[in-house]
Amino acid sequence: MDKLYNVTDAFTMVHPITLIKGKNAKVWDDNDQCYIDFVGGIGVLNFGHCHPHIVTAIINQTQSLIHYAYNAAAHTPYQTFMPRLCELIPISGELSGMLTNSGAEATENAIKIARLKTQRVGVIAFDGGFHGRTLAAVNLNGKVAPYKRGLGPLAGSVYHIPFPSPDNEVSDQQAIDALTRLFEVETDINNIGAIIAEPIQGEGGFQLMSPSFAQYLRAFCDEHGILLIMDEIQSGYGRTGSPFAFSYLGIEPDMILLGKSIAGGLPLGAVVGKASVINGLAKGSLGGTYSGNPVACAAANATIDIMQEDDVWASAKHYAQVIETSIAQWQAEGVSPWLYGLTGIGAMRGIELRHTEYGSHPSVMTHVLTQARKQGLLLMPSGKHRHIIRLLPPLTIEHETLKAGLDILRDVLRTIPNQNPVDWS
Repeated sequence: MDKLYNVTDAFTMVHPITLIKGKNAKVWDDNDQCYIDFVGGIGVLNFGHCHPHIVTAIINQTQSLIHYAYNAAAHTPYQTFMPRLCELIPISGELSGMLTNSGAEATENAIKIARLKTQRVGVIAFDGGFHGRTLAAVNLNGKVAPYKRGLGPLAGSVYHIPFPSPDNEVSDQQAIDALTRLFEVETDINNIGAIIAEPIQGEGGFQLMSPSFAQYLRAFCDEHGILLIMDEIQSGYGRTGSPFAFSYLGIEPDMILLGKSIAGGLPLGAVVGKASVINGLAKGSLGGTYSGNPVACAAANATIDIMQEDDVWASAKHYAQVIETSIAQWQAEGVSPWLYGLTGIGAMRGIELRHTEYGSHPSVMTHVLTQARKQGLLLMPSGKHRHIIRLLPPLTIEHETLKAGLDILRDVLRTIPNQNPVDWS
């Protein structure tokens, strides 16, 4: 009998289709069905599918050097990209960094750096946060199912507190009280080496951290010798309409984590921070075979070129304005009693559907995703109750395509069954 070779069934497939090509904000499946793409590979394609400048950079690089491990011998794409990346990041003083294969690996290395630099093992993270699926990173996630369920004991000394945001019901004081309690009940403050947070939570529903709390956190870390890490894996590289989301918070972190859109769709991540934090570690303590692959670095250099074009930021601003105007209009028209409003800021927005303390009605998001796909629009859910539609089209989306996608979404919201959100329990 012939063996069967299959992809593991541990994956959750949001959309049961097989894609074969993409161009900017559209993709096509193996039946040549076209979809407007509001998923973008889960935030990886801020500048669209197959951007011609990125494609050209990839092709050119593959004709000269496809791979070399940087810790074996240096190569120019890495050496060119790293200074440009450090120059792009608005943290004062000298910066240093390393490239990784992914955002999760960036998280892992940042925690290693924090431990080595502070000689403390404890990390504080936030409810609703997401920092990766690898074994150390997964314990930072502020959610058990599906990431931690059944894994048994995880890397210890990780503590979670509520995430204060204008997009949820958690206040600054609640988060501060939880932080205070942590050091009264759970651990000595001198055990904590780092605090890690997303300036805008991705998986958590595009919720912006309270700027005043972020400023409190920066002062708290300074007072106690704790490193502040901002996870910009999803929120960075222009997703908000600004190069990095921590700029909205009025702070400078010690390290930031990057991934997703950093290389236009190729696997790449980065840890960048103050040189006093990143440098001075034992030789060989950081590195990786594929980390900073030449082709990925070439794509990343091309991505920075795109970010220096004024048209991209004008397009992002237009996109943000259209989203805000459209949702306000839908609410005024009473498109659906399920429509609550927007989360996030700028061009990183989520559409929140109503929920109760019991959670969201399980059929609502399924209905929205399924019906939108049938009409040619791909969407992605998020949020604690899977009740927030996270919008991740490219910042370069054409106006007509954006309007067509929003028209589909509006029409789908009108068709949600059980048009009475109070009858959920």
